[in-house]
Amino acid sequence: LYTNLTHEFRTPLTIILGMVNQIRSEPKRYLDEGTRLIESNGKNLLRLINQLLDLSKLENKSFHLHLQQADIVPYLRYVTESFQTYANSRNLSLRFFSSQASLLMDFDEEQIKQVLTNLISNALKFTLSGGEVRVKLEIVKSANEDVPVSRLLIFVSDNGIGIAEKDLPHVFDRFYQVDGSHTREGEGTGIGLAHTQELVKIMGGEISVQSEVGKGSTFLISLPVTTNARISDRVIPGHPVTTPERTSEEPTSNASQTSDGAVLNASLPQLLIIEDNPDVVVYLKSCLEGLYQLDVAYNGKIGIDKALENIPDLIISDVMMPEKDGYQVCDALKNDERTSHIPIILLTAKADAASKIAGLRRGADAYLTKPFDKEELVVRLELLVERQKRMVAHFSKNLLGAPAAVYGETETEEVIRIEDVFMQKVRKIVAENYSDEDFALPQLCQKIGMSRSQLFRKMQAVSDTSPSDFIRSYRLNQAKILLGTTSMNVSEVAWKVGFKDPGHFSHLFQEEFGFPPSATNK
Repeated sequence: LYTNLTHEFRTPLTIILGMVNQIRSEPKRYLDEGTRLIESNGKNLLRLINQLLDLSKLENKSFHLHLQQADIVPYLRYVTESFQTYANSRNLSLRFFSSQASLLMDFDEEQIKQVLTNLISNALKFTLSGGEVRVKLEIVKSANEDVPVSRLLIFVSDNGIGIAEKDLPHVFDRFYQVDGSHTREGEGTGIGLAHTQELVKIMGGEISVQSEVGKGSTFLISLPVTTNARISDRVIPGHPVTTPERTSEEPTSNASQTSDGAVLNASLPQLLIIEDNPDVVVYLKSCLEGLYQLDVAYNGKIGIDKALENIPDLIISDVMMPEKDGYQVCDALKNDERTSHIPIILLTAKADAASKIAGLRRGADAYLTKPFDKEELVVRLELLVERQKRMVAHFSKNLLGAPAAVYGETETEEVIRIEDVFMQKVRKIVAENYSDEDFALPQLCQKIGMSRSQLFRKMQAVSDTSPSDFIRSYRLNQAKILLGTTSMNVSEVAWKVGFKDPGHFSHLFQEEFGFPPSATNK
């Protein structure tokens, strides 16, 4: 219970406390956006607290429904359609069906909204892109002529990931998480379905679920139809007064506008943010804009793809995300020579030592717990940039030969040891092919298995040298050795090290060493 609840509270608290500090430091810049984020995340916390209080009231029998007689069909359609924008943003189809256009019955507007909201948001959350969520109403006719309709059936079905058979008996248990893995989307406390079941029970109804892993789930609510309450003077059929509040699973209105960071200065380090919560992304951007070129990936799989494609200088990754979690991001990128050099900060709501150790074992370079302090984040990033600079300086000094030993900086030593494997691989390929006049960047890329941009970004990050410059420097240094140890003339040496034009070779040699090839001491 404590683990689940604290996990749920940390993300909105990170945003609220962080934006307060941003507003204090630059009120004109962050007041509007900060106020919006604080308000929306405050509502999320309030919604969670209200659910807990409702459960408490339901336990001690002090919870009361506020029934009014109104047309429930257009109201349920309205609640469903309030998720349409969110469904579209996730490339999901959300559809509403009803066997009747209207049905007058007694219902508590707020509580039926809570029930349907929980079920729809769960269905959307666990359905992959391209999938479908359906809300369907069916009317069960009564055998009693005096009561034409006996029950309303509400089906909420999806073709998502489904629920394992062993979990089905427990899905309505309080604080039970069907998917306890790090890849489950959104944090959740496991009280949503328990709350839903309690509300359905107090309405005199029943709720059940059928599911199959990989094929989806269907939740069925069966409610008795009564017409005993006073007819509502507020709820006009088709035009409900209340507007369903935004749930924590729905992205904020500007989520689509935060997917690409503005490139303010091409000389700034490139930082990739891998985070599935749009509000956290907005807050991180407010902390880091102007200091880094920012790019965003909204799940771990996209983050890995972006990192491999663009080779950023730094990565901040959440731990709990859909598709791939932060640990898997670390595993994938730290074990790929294209991205093994990139420092990764894991950002998570899990504060326990075991989680930190798990992250560090996967190759994370730093671990920050939500809610994090802005200054700590900035300083951590600065230290990682400085560490990278020390690595670059080391390889720059030892570009063409085996690097000398480094002492006194354990972290830097480890980074150099790992990246030296890559640099030795580059040296070996160039050493085996430098005499071939046709050997150039395309051939090096092919032999090392990287694209031009990937190899360029990797070598720039590790040694501050482009692949073409490395090949040229290697050839010129070999030429210097040959000129000093053999009887070959300048033209012969130029051809030997892969230069077609001796004049061009002499010009580059003079640039590299400050004297012409003919002046090389034997």
